[in-house]
Amino acid sequence: MYPPSIQKLIDLFSKFPTVGPKTASRFVFHLIKIPKEKIEELTAAIEELKSKIKLCPLCFNSFEGEEEHCPICSDKTRDKSLICLVEKEVDLEAIEKTRKFKGLYFVLGGTISGFEKEKEKEKMEERVNKLIERIKGEPAFAKASGEVILAINPTTEGQNTTLWLQRKLKSLEIKITQLGQGLPKGGELEYADEETLSSALESRR
Repeated sequence: MYPPSIQKLIDLFSKFPTVGPKTASRFVFHLIKIPKEKIEELTAAIEELKSKIKLCPLCFNSFEGEEEHCPICSDKTRDKSLICLVEKEVDLEAIEKTRKFKGLYFVLGGTISGFEKEKEKEKMEERVNKLIERIKGEPAFAKASGEVILAINPTTEGQNTTLWLQRKLKSLEIKITQLGQGLPKGGELEYADEETLSSALESRR
């Protein structure tokens, strides 16, 4: 059994996405080996992250700055009649790197799963309701002329989430599409190469 101070950090790191106890323990023992000033640099960076980073009230993307909205939502050259709905920020970044998408985004913040906590479900419900309000108030979506792309990871949870979103957005009577060919079933958008993502965007249906 590890000493309490080591075990506590292992437990904390294990709560990070895709990080298990073994990887978490490697992190902790790496921290033990590095100089104290590096630890101080890390803690300062985390404190700066929490003080400077905020969520865009329109798309829920993380950004830094004094502006009210993130750089993408503030960009007047973006197509406001096109919204790409993604599961998390890293998926947004992956799509942006393709340079093929010129619309706006919306970050859902997770997936619908039978194992999720009720508070997380409520959080996603609130976000989707805000997206619906946003679409209703956007002139570019008037007369069912806009499009929402459901760019959710093709996992089992992602497919269930896509079906849920389709039901939620159905009443808007707008065009709702999904990413097309190229993405492997069960894969993650953040790990797909730019060419595959570009192809999936172009062949959306």
